[in-house]
Amino acid sequence: MPQLDTSTWFITIVSSMITLFILFQLKISSQTFPAAPSPKIMTTKKTNNPWELKWTKIYLPLSLPQQ
Repeated sequence: MPQLDTSTWFITIVSSMITLFILFQLKISSQTFPAAPSPKIMTTKKTNNPWELKWTKIYLPLSLPQQ
């Protein structure tokens, strides 16, 4: 039974891995990715509520003067 010649396997495997690596690098480098998100400056609008125009004081039962 003849022996299987494995002397070229190393160069075949290494060259195929290098080829796959180069192909994947080219495939990934051709894609465009979105830019990094930048923070949006939000301005909050102050709403005027009717109860903010008047001066009110809330009396809690424990804050009433002692009798």
